[in-house]
Amino acid sequence: MNSDINNSILICIFMFLFTIVQTIKIFIMSLTEKIASDLMAAMKTRDKVSLEAIRAAKTAFVLARSEKGSDSVLTPEEELKIIRKLVKQRRESAIIYKEQNRPDLYEKEVVEADVLEKYLPVKISDEELLKNIKSIIDRTGAKSLSDMGNVMGIATKELAGMADGKEISDKVKQLLS
Repeated sequence: MNSDINNSILICIFMFLFTIVQTIKIFIMSLTEKIASDLMAAMKTRDKVSLEAIRAAKTAFVLARSEKGSDSVLTPEEELKIIRKLVKQRRESAIIYKEQNRPDLYEKEVVEADVLEKYLPVKISDEELLKNIKSIIDRTGAKSLSDMGNVMGIATKELAGMADGKEISDKVKQLLS
Protein backbone atom coordinates (compact mmCIF):
# COMPACT_ATOMS: atom_id res chain seq x y z
CA MET A 1 0.00 0.00 0.00
CA ASN A 2 2.77 2.40 1.01
CA SER A 3 4.80 1.56 -2.10
CA ASP A 4 1.72 2.25 -4.28
CA ILE A 5 1.45 5.73 -2.79
CA ASN A 6 5.18 6.32 -3.31
CA ASN A 7 4.88 5.16 -6.92
CA SER A 8 1.91 7.47 -7.46
CA ILE A 9 3.83 10.39 -5.99
CA LEU A 10 6.85 9.62 -8.17
CA ILE A 11 4.65 9.44 -11.26
CA CYS A 12 3.04 12.79 -10.39
CA ILE A 13 6.44 14.38 -9.84
CA PHE A 14 7.71 12.94 -13.11
CA MET A 15 4.68 14.24 -15.04
CA PHE A 16 5.07 17.67 -13.43
CA LEU A 17 8.77 17.84 -14.36
CA PHE A 18 8.02 16.58 -17.88
CA THR A 19 5.43 19.36 -18.32
CA ILE A 20 7.93 21.97 -17.12
CA VAL A 21 10.60 20.71 -19.51
CA GLN A 22 8.16 20.80 -22.44
CA THR A 23 7.17 24.37 -21.55
CA ILE A 24 10.80 25.45 -21.35
CA LYS A 25 11.53 23.82 -24.72
CA ILE A 26 8.81 25.96 -26.29
CA PHE A 27 10.44 29.14 -24.99
CA ILE A 28 13.96 28.20 -26.11
CA MET A 29 12.93 26.62 -29.38
CA SER A 30 15.16 27.60 -32.29
CA LEU A 31 13.64 29.36 -35.25
CA THR A 32 14.12 26.20 -37.32
CA GLU A 33 12.11 24.20 -34.77
CA LYS A 34 9.47 26.94 -34.57
CA ILE A 35 9.13 26.93 -38.37
CA ALA A 36 8.74 23.13 -38.38
CA SER A 37 6.11 23.33 -35.64
CA ASP A 38 4.20 26.11 -37.42
CA LEU A 39 4.41 24.17 -40.69
CA MET A 40 2.62 21.25 -39.06
CA ALA A 41 0.01 23.60 -37.59
CA ALA A 42 -0.58 25.24 -41.00
CA MET A 43 -0.99 21.81 -42.57
CA LYS A 44 -3.55 20.83 -39.94
CA THR A 45 -5.55 24.05 -40.38
CA ARG A 46 -5.13 23.93 -44.18
CA ASP A 47 -3.93 27.55 -44.26
CA LYS A 48 -2.53 27.61 -47.80
CA VAL A 49 -0.93 31.05 -47.68
CA SER A 50 0.87 30.43 -44.39
CA LEU A 51 1.81 26.97 -45.57
CA GLU A 52 3.53 28.31 -48.71
CA ALA A 53 5.42 31.00 -46.79
CA ILE A 54 6.54 28.63 -44.04
CA ARG A 55 7.55 25.96 -46.57
CA ALA A 56 9.70 28.55 -48.33
CA ALA A 57 11.41 29.36 -45.02
CA LYS A 58 11.98 25.70 -44.21
CA THR A 59 13.39 25.09 -47.69
CA ALA A 60 15.73 28.06 -47.33
CA PHE A 61 16.93 26.71 -43.97
CA VAL A 62 17.56 23.25 -45.46
CA LEU A 63 19.50 24.75 -48.37
CA ALA A 64 21.60 26.91 -46.04
CA ARG A 65 22.40 23.91 -43.83
CA SER A 66 23.34 21.77 -46.83
CA GLU A 67 25.68 24.49 -48.09
CA LYS A 68 27.46 24.54 -44.72
CA GLY A 69 27.80 20.76 -44.50
CA SER A 70 25.76 17.70 -43.67
CA ASP A 71 25.86 17.93 -39.86
CA SER A 72 25.71 21.69 -39.55
CA VAL A 73 23.23 23.74 -37.55
CA LEU A 74 22.23 27.30 -38.39
CA THR A 75 22.96 29.98 -35.83
CA PRO A 76 20.09 32.23 -34.73
CA GLU A 77 21.72 35.09 -36.67
CA GLU A 78 21.81 33.00 -39.85
CA GLU A 79 18.18 31.99 -39.38
CA LEU A 80 17.11 35.62 -38.97
CA LYS A 81 19.16 36.65 -41.99
CA ILE A 82 17.36 34.05 -44.11
CA ILE A 83 13.93 35.16 -42.89
CA ARG A 84 14.82 38.82 -43.53
CA LYS A 85 15.90 37.92 -47.05
CA LEU A 86 12.65 36.06 -47.73
CA VAL A 87 10.56 38.96 -46.42
CA LYS A 88 12.53 41.44 -48.53
CA GLN A 89 12.09 39.29 -51.65
CA ARG A 90 8.34 39.13 -51.12
CA ARG A 91 8.04 42.87 -50.48
CA GLU A 92 10.02 43.63 -53.65
CA SER A 93 7.92 41.17 -55.67
CA ALA A 94 4.75 42.74 -54.30
CA ILE A 95 5.87 46.17 -55.51
CA ILE A 96 6.56 44.79 -58.98
CA TYR A 97 3.19 43.02 -59.09
CA LYS A 98 1.42 46.20 -58.00
CA GLU A 99 3.18 48.20 -60.73
CA GLN A 100 2.15 45.58 -63.29
CA ASN A 101 -1.47 45.71 -62.10
CA ARG A 102 -1.52 42.14 -60.76
CA PRO A 103 -3.52 42.53 -57.52
CA ASP A 104 -3.88 38.77 -57.03
CA LEU A 105 -0.14 38.14 -56.97
CA TYR A 106 0.49 41.39 -55.09
CA GLU A 107 -1.85 40.35 -52.28
CA LYS A 108 -0.30 36.85 -52.08
CA GLU A 109 3.22 38.26 -51.72
CA VAL A 110 2.17 40.79 -49.09
CA VAL A 111 0.38 38.16 -47.00
CA GLU A 112 3.35 35.76 -47.25
CA ALA A 113 5.71 38.57 -46.19
CA ASP A 114 3.45 39.27 -43.20
CA VAL A 115 3.49 35.58 -42.23
CA LEU A 116 7.29 35.47 -42.37
CA GLU A 117 7.70 38.77 -40.55
CA LYS A 118 6.22 37.30 -37.37
CA TYR A 119 9.47 35.31 -36.99
CA LEU A 120 11.59 38.48 -36.93
CA PRO A 121 12.33 40.51 -33.81
CA VAL A 122 10.14 43.56 -33.30
CA LYS A 123 11.45 46.60 -35.16
CA ILE A 124 12.43 49.53 -32.98
CA SER A 125 10.83 52.94 -33.41
CA ASP A 126 12.56 55.81 -35.19
CA GLU A 127 13.12 57.54 -31.86
CA GLU A 128 14.78 54.43 -30.38
CA LEU A 129 16.88 54.03 -33.53
CA LEU A 130 18.06 57.64 -33.36
CA LYS A 131 18.85 57.27 -29.65
CA ASN A 132 20.90 54.11 -30.24
CA ILE A 133 22.79 55.62 -33.17
CA LYS A 134 23.54 58.81 -31.20
CA SER A 135 24.92 56.61 -28.43
CA ILE A 136 27.15 54.75 -30.90
CA ILE A 137 28.35 58.03 -32.42
CA ASP A 138 29.22 59.32 -28.93
CA ARG A 139 31.10 56.11 -28.07
CA THR A 140 33.10 56.14 -31.31
CA GLY A 141 33.74 59.88 -31.28
CA ALA A 142 32.54 60.19 -34.88
CA LYS A 143 32.34 63.77 -36.13
CA SER A 144 31.82 63.63 -39.90
CA LEU A 145 30.71 61.41 -42.78
CA SER A 146 34.27 60.09 -43.06
CA ASP A 147 33.64 58.25 -39.77
CA MET A 148 30.48 56.63 -41.12
CA GLY A 149 32.17 53.26 -41.72
CA ASN A 150 33.09 52.87 -38.05
CA VAL A 151 29.63 53.84 -36.88
CA MET A 152 27.90 51.58 -39.42
CA GLY A 153 30.04 48.59 -38.45
CA ILE A 154 29.02 48.87 -34.81
CA ALA A 155 25.42 49.92 -35.50
CA THR A 156 24.66 47.05 -37.87
CA LYS A 157 25.95 44.55 -35.30
CA GLU A 158 24.15 46.07 -32.33
CA LEU A 159 20.89 46.75 -34.15
CA ALA A 160 20.78 43.56 -36.24
CA GLY A 161 17.21 42.44 -36.71
CA MET A 162 15.79 45.49 -34.96
CA ALA A 163 16.24 47.89 -37.88
CA ASP A 164 16.86 47.65 -41.59
CA GLY A 165 20.38 48.42 -42.81
CA LYS A 166 19.10 51.20 -45.08
CA GLU A 167 17.28 52.84 -42.15
CA ILE A 168 20.44 52.69 -40.05
CA SER A 169 22.51 54.13 -42.88
CA ASP A 170 20.06 56.99 -43.47
CA LYS A 171 20.01 57.93 -39.77
CA VAL A 172 23.82 57.78 -39.51
CA LYS A 173 24.17 60.06 -42.56
CA GLN A 174 21.57 62.42 -41.11
CA LEU A 175 23.35 62.65 -37.76
CA LEU A 176 26.89 62.96 -39.16
CA SER A 177 26.13 65.62 -41.79
